[in-house]
Amino acid sequence: MIRAAAIAMSLAGPVAAAECRLALVLAMDVSSSVDMAEDSLQRGGLAAALLAPPVQDAFFASPLPVAIAVYEWSGRYNQELLVDWTLIETPAHLRGVARTIGKSSRSHNEFPTAMGYALAYGAGLFQRGPDCLFRTLDMAGDGENNEGFPPAAAYREFAFSDVTVNGLVVNAADYEAEVTLVDFYRTEVLHGPGAFLEIAQGFDDYARAIRAKLIREVTPKAIGARSFEAEDPKG
Repeated sequence: MIRAAAIAMSLAGPVAAAECRLALVLAMDVSSSVDMAEDSLQRGGLAAALLAPPVQDAFFASPLPVAIAVYEWSGRYNQELLVDWTLIETPAHLRGVARTIGKSSRSHNEFPTAMGYALAYGAGLFQRGPDCLFRTLDMAGDGENNEGFPPAAAYREFAFSDVTVNGLVVNAADYEAEVTLVDFYRTEVLHGPGAFLEIAQGFDDYARAIRAKLIREVTPKAIGARSFEAEDPKG
């Protein structure tokens, strides 16, 4: 049932396998809880983070490149691919991705938060993506799942055995809601060895948070090293 509901989520054709160290998928929340100004901060913040010198240093700290794809998500059937798989071999490639994100406009603004479906879409991207040493999905959002199947069902039904899912929580306005959302991400969203959570104090803080998150995700891993920083991973 779940698989049938998400079967047509990734429409573009497969890319050829490439030698790379990390396949990184970035997922942006454009559900109805994100207003126009917040979306602009999110989109612009991600574009700026990709161009930040420490982030670029992390991307090019190894001879093996990083492959990146970016999509936005909201309701059950509302996912939009912004950047298809791109191998980041030069600063020009990274600038091109940042430019595409910075110039993009949201595809939807009136749908709820269907995170299970969003994760399923990400799993589809990995299935037709390049063959890299590691796979990471960067799930950002400002609310809990409120439509469709939950993250646990996505992890059970789709190919996530070798995928790490990190979270970026954008804090809610009041403390109680903030605590609930952080707890939801820690217990329901984080997945895989070494999974971690970054917290943005509102959308004004999004650029800083995503920059810190990218540096941590993209910095080359020591093959075989054991991570002691996992936050409630579920693999």
